[in-house]
Amino acid sequence: MINDDINKLRDKLNTMVKNGEQPELIYEVSKELDELIIKYYKEQV
Repeated sequence: MINDDINKLRDKLNTMVKNGEQPELIYEVSKELDELIIKYYKEQV
């Protein structure tokens, strides 16, 4: 389910930020999360 994927990716992103990962990696995961959120909202319409 897309909600589960969003939650997992959000948790991964938060962990990356807390651990001080490279900004480029954080940005890539953030973009991936944005795409899932967009997909979620498109399915809700």
